[in-house]
Parts: sequence; C-alpha cells; structure tokens
Amino acid sequence: MNVPILYEDNHLLFVEKPVNVPVQGDRTNDLDLLSYLKEDLKIRYQKPGNVYLGLVHRLDRPVGGVMVFAKTSKAASRLSDIIRRNAIKKRYLAVVRGNPSKNSDKLEDYLVKDRQRNIVHTAKPNNKNAKKAILEYEVIGSKKGLSLLSIRLHTGRSHQIRVQLSSRGFPLYGDQKYGMEVNQPGQQIALWSNMLAFEHPTTKEEINLQSKPPNEYPWNLW
Repeated sequence: MNVPILYEDNHLLFVEKPVNVPVQGDRTNDLDLLSYLKEDLKIRYQKPGNVYLGLVHRLDRPVGGVMVFAKTSKAASRLSDIIRRNAIKKRYLAVVRGNPSKNSDKLEDYLVKDRQRNIVHTAKPNNKNAKKAILEYEVIGSKKGLSLLSIRLHTGRSHQIRVQLSSRGFPLYGDQKYGMEVNQPGQQIALWSNMLAFEHPTTKEEINLQSKPPNEYPWNLW
C-alpha cells in the first residue's frame, strides 16, 4: 500500500488515503488504512508492543484524500472535541453528472441510514432517526456534461455529499450506489478529501493540509 505522509509530529499524522481502501477493518478482511499505519509506525520507530493511533474521522472506502490520525490519546480526545464543536474546516472536490443551476448553494437535508443495506436516504425532519446534514458547494467549472464542485461540509454524516447531491439530480461521477442509472460498473467515484484545517490541539497553531486528486479522468478535465 502506498500511503503518502503529508505531515507528522508527536501528536498528529496526516496522510493521503488511497482510493478503495477501508479506513478500518471490515467484513472483507482487506488490509485497512488504520492497521497499515499502526504497523508502519511500529517499524519506523521500532516500537515494541501495540502502537496507539486514534481514528477521529472517516472517509468512505472508495474516496481518497487527506485524513488526520491522532498519535496520542490526549490528541485524539482534543481532536474529537474540535470535530464535535464543528471547529474543523473540511473541503472536498467532487465531479458530478450535469450542470447545477446555481453556481453556489447551501444544501440542508435530514438523512437516515439503513445500516442493514449500508445506504442513506433523505427523510422528513420529524423522522426520529433522521440527522440534519448541511453542506455548501461552489461550481468551479463544467465540461462535457460534468461539473467540478468545491464542497464545504458543515456536518459529517455518512454518505452525506453523495446523497445530498444525488437527491437533487447531480450524482457523483462513478458512484454506483447513488447514481447507478448514469454510471457504469468499474468507474471510480470522483470524490476527494481536498483540505483539512483546524487549530493544532497542542501547539494551538493553525494547521492546514491539502491533497490534490489524481491526474486522471475525470479530474484532468480541469
């Protein structure tokens, strides 16, 4: 597994997650990112026994881009608090089918997850299982029936970007789950974790890490 390290200190580890790699172990038993990074730290620093690495947020398996892990339990606790207070800035890049009528917009929905089928759908606000989901998007450009969006997440719901855009008629390129009518099997979903920024939990300095999507179709249209 090739996992570029974007930044590392005694408290934090930022990496570029490869596409189609699970963040943590699942029923496929495929090598997951968390296990790989723990083993990498163990080897690089010649640590005996188990290595601590805190998982504080997730990316869907097919999605690549910047992720942060906590190297100490104190950093994990503080990072979790930063995320809970929504004091973290997350930006994603996405290629969607179609051309949104608005160049920028704020989307608000209520989402419910069917855990048995691992699928999320929109719901009425009074649904007791529904969670509010908010994002803002800006259209960077449109070509050949596709549009490149910059997306800022205000909430971190499961499959949020994919569901919110698909429900408005703009499914992500390559998304087999929420855009099966327009995407072909085997196409890679065009969703990328582009930026994470927040106050360092220990030094209190502003930290901003970015990752660019691969230079391949459909990203290379722009």
